[in-house]
Amino acid sequence: MVWRMLPRGVPPDGWVAVVKRGCPTCQLVEPVLAQLDAAAGLVVFSQDDPAFPEKVARVVDDTELEISYRLGIETVPTLLRLDGGEEKARTEGWLRSAWEKLTGVAALGPGLPDHRPGCGSRTLEPDVAEALLVRHGGSRLRSRRVELAELEDEAEALHDRGWSDGLPVVAPTEARVLRMLEGTTRAPDEVVAVVPPDLVECTVEKVAVNAVLAGCRPEYLPVVLAAVEAACTNEFNAHGVLATTWAAGPAVIVNGPVAKEIGMNGGLNALGQGNRANATIGRALQLVIQNVGGGRPGGVDRATLGSPGKVGFCFAENESESPWEPLSVARGMPEGTSAVTVFATEGPRGVFDQISRTPESLSRSFAAALRAVAHPKLALTFDAALVVSPEHARVFAQAGWSRERLADELAGLLRLDPAEVVRGAAGIDEGVPAAMATEPVPKFRPGGLLILHAGGRAGMFSAVLGGWVGGRGGSEPVTKPVTGEVLR
Repeated sequence: MVWRMLPRGVPPDGWVAVVKRGCPTCQLVEPVLAQLDAAAGLVVFSQDDPAFPEKVARVVDDTELEISYRLGIETVPTLLRLDGGEEKARTEGWLRSAWEKLTGVAALGPGLPDHRPGCGSRTLEPDVAEALLVRHGGSRLRSRRVELAELEDEAEALHDRGWSDGLPVVAPTEARVLRMLEGTTRAPDEVVAVVPPDLVECTVEKVAVNAVLAGCRPEYLPVVLAAVEAACTNEFNAHGVLATTWAAGPAVIVNGPVAKEIGMNGGLNALGQGNRANATIGRALQLVIQNVGGGRPGGVDRATLGSPGKVGFCFAENESESPWEPLSVARGMPEGTSAVTVFATEGPRGVFDQISRTPESLSRSFAAALRAVAHPKLALTFDAALVVSPEHARVFAQAGWSRERLADELAGLLRLDPAEVVRGAAGIDEGVPAAMATEPVPKFRPGGLLILHAGGRAGMFSAVLGGWVGGRGGSEPVTKPVTGEVLR
């Protein structure tokens, strides 16, 4: 099996070892290295002392760690077998059976213990690792460098330059951005989206910079990239969501294996604080819109009140306890695909019903809460999402209700009586124009109500995410697959 192409300076054929004098295991196997050198020749790269090991003819100075870094050495000693300019096999630490299998030389290291673990490579030392990353990867970055004065406080400097959402951000140093880019297989210069309102092309690198600012880990980057792609579509209409005087902002709902892989929360307190992935993925999306697209509060962002969710709103669906297929599957994604759905919302409001034990009764509670979205007398205007908790979902599961059955029931319950919703009814001027109030009016347009499952088994509480104007001229929910994940 081919592991990787070899860097310059490494012979194309034979055995190569990487060691350091400061490693007791490397000192232990010094006679083994001499034995292999005598048998067929060996090249040793020494990380800390070009005079070690003394009994091997070809020792190469790798104190600059060029070869070790490019070979991806994590443990010393590491022994590699090369053939035709390609690495074919490697073993780390000292295990006699593994070394004999790799080299085909029997009776290695007589008198030595059969096994000793190795030591950490110098390339993994914190300061060294960062310097190597910048030295070898810095040329990949195209973003403008900004130098801070020696006495400037990083958090204050980034806030003063307008790169913050009001909360402290993480300084996007070269090393941090390069580490963030390791979270995806996508090229740094790939254009992900054209970001409104300024319609600026945004590359993977630019998303990575803002993911660092938001506090993301590298493994979150593919999800952030998918969220940016979804939010910057014409269907989602991020410009409209940003410019509206309503309180709406994007919520990111994550489905599929990636949610578990990166430790997202879809259970207890899923819509709240405390989970790094939830908190930073949504924040990264908003920072991209602000810092790349130019969407700033008081500028194009004209929200009258706004909401805390506009800092960043992201959570996973609780698929493991759900009686229904994942939201992403209901929206056309193949089963098992990691995906995000971006939905414009003002934020959650709770639905309290601890008594209903039939789906008919609980549906009526949900319908009553949903009717209040934007205004109880408005219809066919604002979208919404219904987040059903596990204890409420159990009521529907026990009765055999699918998501579609619940949606149909709610659609029937939310056909509003024209006499109740016409302008002026109940002494309220707001409402449906008289020309529309000639027959029962649906609260939501077709497709304007999402139903999903999240939360923990901590009470019979669900939530309504009030949306924004839906459909043409407004915003459609958009679902995109997560791509470019790094296998771990």
